[in-house]
This record gives sequence, C-alpha cells and structure tokens, in this order.
Amino acid sequence: MGAFFLEKGDVSMRLSKMQANLMLLACAVIWGFGYVVVKAAINAHVPAGLMVGIRGLIYMGLAYLCFHQAINHMKKRDFWVGFIAGAVNFVAYLVQTIGLQYTTPSNNAFLTAIYVVIVPFIMWLWQRQRPERRSYIAIALCLLGMVFLTNMIKVGLHFQLGDLLTVVSAFIYAAQIVYFGSSAADASPWVISFMLGLTQAVGGLAWSVCFEIPTYHAINWPQAIMPLLVLGVLSSFGAQTLQVVGQRFTDPTPAGLILMTEAMFGSFFSVLLGFEPITANLVIGGALIISALLLTQLDFKKIQLPRR
Repeated sequence: MGAFFLEKGDVSMRLSKMQANLMLLACAVIWGFGYVVVKAAINAHVPAGLMVGIRGLIYMGLAYLCFHQAINHMKKRDFWVGFIAGAVNFVAYLVQTIGLQYTTPSNNAFLTAIYVVIVPFIMWLWQRQRPERRSYIAIALCLLGMVFLTNMIKVGLHFQLGDLLTVVSAFIYAAQIVYFGSSAADASPWVISFMLGLTQAVGGLAWSVCFEIPTYHAINWPQAIMPLLVLGVLSSFGAQTLQVVGQRFTDPTPAGLILMTEAMFGSFFSVLLGFEPITANLVIGGALIISALLLTQLDFKKIQLPRR
C-alpha cells in the first residue's frame, strides 16, 4: 500500500492506479452485497428515507471516530467539496429509489447503469478530456452485459415515469463520479467521508419526517437492526470511504466501469444466498463486464508476445 503522512490532522497518501482500482473493486463488492441487505431491511418494512438517514448517522459517527483529527481541522474548501459531493450522492440515491416505485427492478438497474456511458462525455464537456477509443468498446461491452444480467432481451424496455426518474439519477451519478475525480482530488478524503455521512443523515431523516412517519408503525425493529447496522458500517462507511480515497488516484471512466460491477456482484450474492437461480444470462453478462474491465485496465502495448 501507499505511504501515509500525517500533517496537522490531515492524512495524505500515495496510491498507484492499480491500488486505487482495487479499492474501488472492493467498494463494488460491498455494494453488491448491500443489495441483499437492503432487501432484508425492506422486508422489515423500513422506508427508504429512514434507511438512508440511519445509514448516514452510523457513517458520520464512524467517520468522526476514525478521522476526527482531520475533521477537527476541516478547511472551508474541504467542507464545501464534501457538502456538494454528499448532496449529489443523496439526491441521486433518492431519485433512483423513488423511480423504482414506478418501474421494474430490471429497468431501474439497466437505466442506472448508463451513467457509465455518460461519464466520459461529461469529462469531455467539463475538462475537454477526450475518452480513449477502447473506452467506447468497453462501455458497449458493459451495457451489453447489463442487458443480459437484467434479462432485458426477453422483457424489453418500456419507458414509464420511473424510467425517466432513473435516467435522471444516472446523470447525477455520472456527475458525482466526475466531481470526485476532479474537484475532490485535492480535498481531505476523511472530511469528504464525514460530510457524505452528514448529508445522508440530515437529508434522509428530513425526507422521512416529512413523508414517511405514517409508515413507522409497520417497522419490525428486531428484524431491521442487523441489516441497518451492516448497511451503515459496510455499505456506507466502508464502501464510500474506499470510493472517496480510490477515486483520488484513478481516472473517472475506469472508475465508473469498476463501480458498475456492483450489479454483477449483487447478482452473485443473490444466487449464493438463494434469492435467485444461476442462469445463462447471469454467466454471459458477468463475463462481458469482466472483459470490459480487462480492456480498460490492461496496457496491451506493454504485453510482450513470445517470438517463434
């Protein structure tokens, strides 16, 4: 791992792109497992806003416990970068969750995945950074993989209100990835992590108080406590801290591709834990996405082929 240097309560680190990408891959694995845990929380009748708020409280508390020295020396720029990143993250998740109420899970998953297509074009518009040609091939492979994973070949795609909201959330997720990879690059990752938890807590609880109080009586708290703890500790604090740190040391396009594999890992854990059977679509879709990741990560110019 990279070297760590303590300066006035902040932490600086140096990571290679490979190390950063491995951190993002770990983030994707945790988020993939999170689908199963969220399902458990939903089965306990925990509403979406309250779920986000409790996750945010746990996230914020753990971030302060671990990174309080950096947080106590928070600079004005760190605060605003973290606040904007947290607000974007919260709005994207909330819009996506509301959209899921008006469309099918397959449509929601596929349309959210198009943020991978949007990322390089936002980079192009924002920083005049033209994507590499192989990025387009990798993006096409990823999208094709998502088509198989969500079984859209048979089900088809029918736009509804929820589909439109999901597309909006995809644009917001794409903007978040680009923002992390540019504006957040020189800000304290520990402050950003704390601010992500703070905005999730405040935003989620405010939304819940305004719109979800009538549903509180149905919550099965004994059944809900463990999923909420896992979501707060692993999916929020663990995974999003890995994302914040990892994206400081890699490029937005491969970051988007790697993070998109959370859908593949979500399918894997769903099969492993018996929520759905393994199918040809699952195998083909996973293979296509892995092929896309290899295409973006390998430097084919440096591969030496044996001479005959």
